[in-house]
Amino acid sequence: MGADQHLDWMSAAAATLDWWQEAGVDALVDEAPRDWLRTPMPEAPALPRPAPAGSAPVAAPAPPPAATMPDALDAFLAWRLGEAVPEARWHGISVASSGPADAALMVLVDCPDKDDGDAGTLLSGAAGRLFDRMLAAIGQSRDTVHLAAVCARRPTAGRMPRDVEDELATIARHHIALVGPKRLLLLGNAASRAILSAEMPGSRGSLHPFNHTRGTTEVVASFHPRFLIEKPVAKAEAWKDLQLLIGGLSA
Repeated sequence: MGADQHLDWMSAAAATLDWWQEAGVDALVDEAPRDWLRTPMPEAPALPRPAPAGSAPVAAPAPPPAATMPDALDAFLAWRLGEAVPEARWHGISVASSGPADAALMVLVDCPDKDDGDAGTLLSGAAGRLFDRMLAAIGQSRDTVHLAAVCARRPTAGRMPRDVEDELATIARHHIALVGPKRLLLLGNAASRAILSAEMPGSRGSLHPFNHTRGTTEVVASFHPRFLIEKPVAKAEAWKDLQLLIGGLSA
């Protein structure tokens, strides 16, 4: 009697959270009301505290990743899987990027999916099969695109930790500059934030210029295949994004 007692509510809740994450909702709503239109008061800069007499000098902060990243793609890809990156502290297996070093089209996702570490390649499961069909629909394949992730290793919660988001974005931007593609497809909200500094729903529908050391790459943001599996109704909008991406690519 009543509702289905065999409903897997934990899986349903996880799927709902993933959907909201891909849609751009990544913060909880406070219980107390907040005046979102109020102009925040500038905070006074904190004054440095004098070090106690006889104390050891404070170590300088670690250099930003841009100071240590190799400027050759082969060396960078090897460095990307090493111990100097933020993900080296995480559990799991790092997954390398794939595809031609001089690809005209590059695709960037947020992080490896659950089974990608064992498979040794990004987008290896159901989302990957949909991704392959998306590429085929625009006359491309994994052999013609350079596929990479903002996170080389999957975070524990499956979402990019905010405390290393800026550092990972810097690394991803350097990766793009080394490939120098004509077009870049960002799949998912985290990839859009990393490169465009904007949420994916608001950055869809336009070509965005991304300037780097090798020139300018035109960027298109769209839905991650895992989101399209959960919400097939969005496939029509994703197809518009793919048409925008491929338009003029061979010119």
